[in-house]
Amino acid sequence: MPQHDQPAQDDMTISDIGPEDAGETLTLQRAAFVQEALIYDTVQMPPLTQTLEELRAELVENLGCVVRKGPRMIGAARARRDGDLLLIGRLAIAPDAQGQGVGTRLLAAVEERGRAAGCREAELFTGSLSEANLRLYEREGYRETTRVAGDDGIEQVFLRKSLAEAHASPA
Repeated sequence: MPQHDQPAQDDMTISDIGPEDAGETLTLQRAAFVQEALIYDTVQMPPLTQTLEELRAELVENLGCVVRKGPRMIGAARARRDGDLLLIGRLAIAPDAQGQGVGTRLLAAVEERGRAAGCREAELFTGSLSEANLRLYEREGYRETTRVAGDDGIEQVFLRKSLAEAHASPA
């Protein structure tokens, strides 16, 4: 997949994610999800147990993006198309870059890629205790659609957003 670098604010660039990004993405993912592990009191979560080989395979034909500040990757998200639905996963922001709008920019870039691929709606999920994630997703127009209870008593919260909104023409 060709790299399409887009300049962002603050010396940041947003580009396509690919298998060549697997090592750096895995490092970023693990750093970002440590905070989630503390919230949920477990390190047995897929973002922390995923192998490099699994991640590399996941990044083939992926609609996700990475955010770099200079040469350093500070954000990454994966996405894939399932019919008209864009499934977004593993949004990860470097701990020292959280709260600076990186997640908002990354989510917008992934949504635009999904829109260009013909997706009409985006879906993502997070744990019910991940309050900062839920706030971000709701602020960006995602609405809760369902909660799935886990064996540990923690719910997975699924949220969706229409991707048609950005292309609606004024009447």
